[in-house]
Amino acid sequence: MNIVSQLQQGIAEGLKSLYNHQVNDSELGLQPTRKEFEGTYTFVTFPYGKISKKNPMETGEELGAFLKESCQVVSGYNVVKGFLNIELSSSVWTDLFNQIAQTPDYGTHDRKGKKVMVEYASPNTNKPLHLGHLRNIFLGYSVSKIYDAFGYDVVKVQIINDRGIHICKSMVAWQKFGNGETPASSGLKGDKLVGKYYVAFDKAYKTEIKELVASGKTQEEAEKQAPILLEAQQELIKWEAKEPETYALWEKMNGWVYKGFDATYEQMGVTFDKLYYESNTYLLGKEQVAEGLKNGHFFKKDDGSVWVDLTDEGLDQKIVQRSDGTAVYMTQDIGTAIQRFKEYPGLIKQVYTVGNEQDYHFKVLFLILKKLGYKWAEECYHLSYGMVDLPSGKMKSREGTVVDADDLMNEMVSTAAHHTKELGKIDGFTKEQAEELYDTIGLGALKYFLLKVDPKKRMLFDPQESIEFHGNTGPFIQYTHARISAILRRADELGLKKDDLTISPDIELSKAECELIYLISELPNQVKLAAEDYLPSVIAQYVYDLAKEYNKFYAELAIFGEQAQEVTVSRVALSAQVAINIKFGMSLLGIHVPDRM
Repeated sequence: MNIVSQLQQGIAEGLKSLYNHQVNDSELGLQPTRKEFEGTYTFVTFPYGKISKKNPMETGEELGAFLKESCQVVSGYNVVKGFLNIELSSSVWTDLFNQIAQTPDYGTHDRKGKKVMVEYASPNTNKPLHLGHLRNIFLGYSVSKIYDAFGYDVVKVQIINDRGIHICKSMVAWQKFGNGETPASSGLKGDKLVGKYYVAFDKAYKTEIKELVASGKTQEEAEKQAPILLEAQQELIKWEAKEPETYALWEKMNGWVYKGFDATYEQMGVTFDKLYYESNTYLLGKEQVAEGLKNGHFFKKDDGSVWVDLTDEGLDQKIVQRSDGTAVYMTQDIGTAIQRFKEYPGLIKQVYTVGNEQDYHFKVLFLILKKLGYKWAEECYHLSYGMVDLPSGKMKSREGTVVDADDLMNEMVSTAAHHTKELGKIDGFTKEQAEELYDTIGLGALKYFLLKVDPKKRMLFDPQESIEFHGNTGPFIQYTHARISAILRRADELGLKKDDLTISPDIELSKAECELIYLISELPNQVKLAAEDYLPSVIAQYVYDLAKEYNKFYAELAIFGEQAQEVTVSRVALSAQVAINIKFGMSLLGIHVPDRM
């Protein structure tokens, strides 16, 4: 039953009957009625004054009366200025709910038989993951889950930046200061050990710059001539020549980092279907540059460098190959994008989860791919997101001032443990059950806080606010699910099996129950909206609104009491479906919900 379609059809019939005006049902816009007014859907009558020859209030009254008389789903209406608020009959909600309760995997859409690729994480192998990576990874992973629910086959990938001068800096510092230190000998995760030497390089580099400036060099000369930087540049040349000793050290240190990353991803609860490595892809695209030159899409400057002219598109000229013939990042990204579409037949879209400092880069990339004749370039999307700030300010990896992802996750779990113990929410738990709950709450709080904000917005992460059990937080939603689970356990003890529960057509539902069913019914629409706009925040807001509405229902109406058995059954049925929707919605954010709390 599609209530909106029925209302659109009824309004179209009203416009024809009352004003002899023909309109397609789908052209008639309906919006949810604002909370302060009675009704479920609102129809705006202002645009129809010319047709009705009446003011918006009179038009609304006439259309409302027509709907109440001729449309069986409408029980009443009210008009506020030019807004016709439509009230639906209790039986509509009963029928709708019973249909939903009998629908397996409610909220998912039919499979489309098409592939979407989502890229996220894409770290450098010279440092551990940090808070900024967390927003990236949780965002990309959630979008991949949402697209799967929307009916696409999703390929989750990352490109690991495992080569370049920044990697060589860690290698040089380890050779100079490491004394053979390994993850095993130091007790450090591999990514943290390598990151330690990236910081050590920066410290030594700054010291050498000061010494050179003191000896009479300019700041610019000192920055270019510092011996440790020259060593790193030499290391890169040796790596590109695949000099055996350098290459072996690079493989060893990267191997340490990958093991560290894997442990972090496992704690985050995220996965990938394919890993790309920059060391394998950085030469991709050079063929495309040659082809583009031949076809006139690119041009060569006097120094031999190759460029693309995007001035007609409102941008500028962009280099795609250096004068010495080496590739730039843009060259690599052109080649990688093309390779991915070749590797995955049926792929219709690539989503790149990358910070907003790369907005220009992706605008240029997609324009170049379009110029090269790839129609799918129009379906490439940059999932841009803003920086995550902390009370202490901006993070800098090379100075060792970043908020480490592992440390932050562990701190969140520890804070969740403290908070949960304080509130007495682990009575009767074993030690293992309690620790699992702390992990679920801590990581849930972190993920929800980072995902509830529109990705495009720069945000301030507040660990203390995120862990609260009230307000728009992950723990509040998790606690609501646990509360419903306790109700369902009690219902089961009373012989009310949740899989068999429906609402009797003889019951007159309260406003709170109708509101709840409306929100339950909105899940597929919210999945569609979130997928089309790449917005996990839509799902976060939905599950919060649902949890909030359920708590209102719980406070107003007794679930177990002296009322008729069929009323108890209907309220348990409602509770069970809310729990299903919450669990499904939170899973799209990569968040687990506990059955006990």
